[in-house]
Amino acid sequence: MPFFVLKKRSVILFLVLILGMASASVWLFMNKEAESVFSQETNGEVREIHMVTGEFKATRADGKEIESYRWDPGTIFVEKGEKVNLMISGVNGAEHPFSIEGTDIKGVVKKGEETVVPLQFKKDGVYRLICHTHHDKDQNGPMIAYIVVD
Repeated sequence: MPFFVLKKRSVILFLVLILGMASASVWLFMNKEAESVFSQETNGEVREIHMVTGEFKATRADGKEIESYRWDPGTIFVEKGEKVNLMISGVNGAEHPFSIEGTDIKGVVKKGEETVVPLQFKKDGVYRLICHTHHDKDQNGPMIAYIVVD
């Protein structure tokens, strides 16, 4: 085979490899929001943080009943790398489907049950625990708790 054919194949192979690496880099950059936050390591102590679903009700002067749902406590503090089990008890409201923003964690808290959410954050930041049933004022929300990681 002539030399220039071998050189052309090498250049094409090199370009394919560069294109593959660039594609992978773009994919990783674009998907930085969905970060893995819990390590499956079982050694070491795991701290428990307890939370409940709560509801406030009131009657306005015109007789209309109003209500609002919340996570209680509304803010929790976690050290980066700390292993935590977030123990959420369903007290008010039939169920609260939730997610933790910036992670792939999702679940449902049901009335009369306890939901355990294992956490171990690798990055500092504020992560919002969001109830998808009560996400805004029209649905008696927003029902949001803040997980502060430092």
